[in-house]
Amino acid sequence: MNARRLLVVIDEMEVGGSQRQVVHLLTNLDRSYWTPELVYFREHSFLIDKLEHAGVKVHHIPKRGRFDLGFFLTLARVLRGGRYDIVHAFSLTAELWTLLALWLMRQPPPFVGSIRGLYLRQSKAFWWVKRFVLSRSAAIISNSAAGADVAERLAGNVRVAIDVIGNGVPIPERISADARNALRARIAVPEDRVCALFVGRLVEQKNVRCLLDAMAALPVAKRPWLVLAGDGPLRAGLAAHAEAIGVHAQVAFLGERGDATALMQAADFLILPSHEEGLSNALLEAMAAGCPVIASAVGGNPELIEHEQTGLLFPDDDRAALAMCMSRLVGDSELRQKLSRQARAHAERQHSISALVAATQSVYARCIESATVRALPQRQALDSSRHT
Repeated sequence: MNARRLLVVIDEMEVGGSQRQVVHLLTNLDRSYWTPELVYFREHSFLIDKLEHAGVKVHHIPKRGRFDLGFFLTLARVLRGGRYDIVHAFSLTAELWTLLALWLMRQPPPFVGSIRGLYLRQSKAFWWVKRFVLSRSAAIISNSAAGADVAERLAGNVRVAIDVIGNGVPIPERISADARNALRARIAVPEDRVCALFVGRLVEQKNVRCLLDAMAALPVAKRPWLVLAGDGPLRAGLAAHAEAIGVHAQVAFLGERGDATALMQAADFLILPSHEEGLSNALLEAMAAGCPVIASAVGGNPELIEHEQTGLLFPDDDRAALAMCMSRLVGDSELRQKLSRQARAHAERQHSISALVAATQSVYARCIESATVRALPQRQALDSSRHT
């Protein structure tokens, strides 16, 4: 049997949760059955290098401005020339332009739409476009039950059942105490301090300001050493806020990093104070690394974390509750060890990359089979007309 040709389309390939899931998926598909390719529009990162190193063909189609005719025609040409069996888009911009380009084809392949978050703060225009996309999808994959529920409520007119497939995460080998101490020294964590970690974009959604405010609410002696791994438009403002509230001496801004897993293994716990999450890669990766987690009880976070068992949850934007969670983990090494063991075990059982790939391949195969069945009457009619 010839391998099925799969194209994944995404707007940007900067380092983020959806982008990491794309890499996990495309580099772990069964190559005896699938030939994967990727189209992206902007923001090259080391993730592209990983795909190309794994033998995945990558198309970069730059998009300049909101309406770019050259970009659209190039995308349509790639879709037409690739003779793909199925196309899966991972972001709204990618979904919209891919669907429009597929309309130019006489027999387009099945299209799979995505739900990668809750989108609660999005505009009416966003939801108009999302409804258009979802109503024309052969399948829809959501990475959380919370995201699927929101989409069904706000999008409406969804003609197919939404498949919930949780993110997958590699389970890293444990690092030695010497390696852990060496990394802590490289990022300048004082030897006598408990280290808290945030990994993610410095944007409003992640609510890092609440984390800084929670630090300020703790006595200096009970504050962790806080490491922020990530970049974004709020970095300068957050640094200024940390200084204004008197916590800058205990906060380190590392910028974007390619060694998030190692940082999680070196830290004593991770904090995710987001206003909104689908199914967070940062949480999953930390749990898989055996790093205890504290997270806001929003979106898909409660799907991952059982409070007091695999992590700690606090109400959204409640800096006092977050400060209490931080204080508990700073002062209780036994609790940290318990959460570490149980979080890693949960990630191994429920969120392996093999489970992600198997479930996604099943959706793709179902769509292709359904499209083949629908195409048979058309082919039979065409054959009949040729013989009359």
